Amino acid sequence: MTGPAPAPIRVLVADDQDIVRDGLVTILDLSPELAVVGEAATGERAVELAGETRPDVVLMDLRMPGIGGVEATRRLRAEQPGVAVLVLTTFDDGDSLRSALAAGARGFLTKDAGRVQLVDAIRSVARGGTVFSESAAGQLVRVFVGGGGADGATGSDGGPRSPVEASIESAPVDAAALRAGFPELTPREREVLAAIASGASNAEIASSFFISIATVKSHVNALFAKLGASSRTEAVGIVRDRLRGY
Repeated sequence: MTGPAPAPIRVLVADDQDIVRDGLVTILDLSPELAVVGEAATGERAVELAGETRPDVVLMDLRMPGIGGVEATRRLRAEQPGVAVLVLTTFDDGDSLRSALAAGARGFLTKDAGRVQLVDAIRSVARGGTVFSESAAGQLVRVFVGGGGADGATGSDGGPRSPVEASIESAPVDAAALRAGFPELTPREREVLAAIASGASNAEIASSFFISIATVKSHVNALFAKLGASSRTEAVGIVRDRLRGY
């Protein structure tokens, strides 16, 4: 005998383009585990509607009239720390990524994401995970922990600072330097190494790259063997040493 079905994930869609917003709602309505509870065309309206509907996840466009998606995310996270903001935008540049994450977003997808990827991402951030599209992950490679911060430092929502937020405060490193500094690693191994350097756990890396934890462990073991590292701390030290001249 099976128990009652879990409550659907409540989603608020914020995008200033009617055709995009309508398309997203149509896609989300096809999934029985999701329920669209509101639509907003501005950042201000997104914050207002979130207060009325109490969504689990907000799909947030960055470029909207008024306060925009970054400020809307900041206000949402301040008013509702439990809400997960998933940025869905055309702009995947590093500045947009940094701003969105610093405001408290838990994920970053570009608008060319497929339906399955979008639904999986919503499910992941609703459960507390972090999600990045492949292009956004490439941008995240530019950010490394530069000594971190003091233990107990607070994040953008007033709670413990996440590994991603901690990484935002570190020194940027060009992705080309990462390729030049670690030619022995595969592209995926370099991405995993960058995530390790940002403080991400195996589970967070798996969620971000849409791969299994077992696959993450395989990549970690392979890159440790190639680097001659026996721990994450040692691997991060190798990253700092090798990239110092780039």
